[in-house]
Amino acid sequence: MSALSRGLISRLHQHLLSLSRPSSSSPSASVAASTLLPFHLLARRLFSSDALMDGSQILQQQPSRIIQATPAIMTSNSKRTGLIAVKLGMTALWDKWGARLPITVLWVDDNIVSQVKTVEKEGIFSLQIGCGHKKAKHLTRPEVGHFRAQGVPLKRKLREFPVTEDALLPVGTSLGVRHFVPGQYVDVTGISRGKGFQGGMKRWGFKGMPASHGASLSHRSIGSTGQRDAPGKVFKGKKMPGRMGGKQRTVKNVWVYRIDPARNLMWVKGQVPGAEGNFVFIKDAVYKKPDVSELPFPTYFAAEDEDETDLEPLVADLGEVDPFMVAD
Repeated sequence: MSALSRGLISRLHQHLLSLSRPSSSSPSASVAASTLLPFHLLARRLFSSDALMDGSQILQQQPSRIIQATPAIMTSNSKRTGLIAVKLGMTALWDKWGARLPITVLWVDDNIVSQVKTVEKEGIFSLQIGCGHKKAKHLTRPEVGHFRAQGVPLKRKLREFPVTEDALLPVGTSLGVRHFVPGQYVDVTGISRGKGFQGGMKRWGFKGMPASHGASLSHRSIGSTGQRDAPGKVFKGKKMPGRMGGKQRTVKNVWVYRIDPARNLMWVKGQVPGAEGNFVFIKDAVYKKPDVSELPFPTYFAAEDEDETDLEPLVADLGEVDPFMVAD
């Protein structure tokens, strides 16, 4: 509860107590106190500009947090924001040893900070990131009002990332693909492909019934699902046919192979959830934590004379030994 609300409630409580305690000096005071004012008249008197003066002064005394977009030193406890990307599809690349690498291409489409949440106001440190572009006619009125209140362009997708206090960024800060570095590990979250209603063999990997002898028109059946009289029921959570896919899934420890600052493209090794054109959310890996000395913190700030359109793609250092060769 804010300080303004607490001040108004305490003022209302004191006023009611004063009305319920008539003075014994005048006999008419008891009659006036017993007949209370209607609530709407009492509220109008209490919530007037004079009554709100005390609460406004309290709010003006609280200093507002100043957030600056300046480079800082990242610690082991620091937590950076993530990015929103569009999955473009799968491809294959060959390293210097001639090995074929399955690669997923991600496009970081014009990410900016659309809202900053702090402990003083929302009770948490987090950054809301906006991605893409969208027309006002394709957004709801609350969404358009939110973007206009923050003073940022209309965005197609929003995502909130919890951060630490030292990783806060001001509203409107642009985030590019150089927020990550080649060679680090990231966690990618997305909505998996929806496959509709599927049987137990495809959904859970059951081997099915015998394919030749002893099974009549039930080769892909899941078999028995319960017991006899004890307990005489099917337990909750039993793996059975049902809807498959279409859920949020996270692939952990995805290796960043290459980034292209000129086109805001990002190549990661392996597969990520979702179909082509879907949004995915990328953040620093939780388990395989990257080296804090190599990451830009709180994000990458380009120099004033730097032209990102002329930058060459950055490729991860594979070393002298092929990391993708199976050890003997």
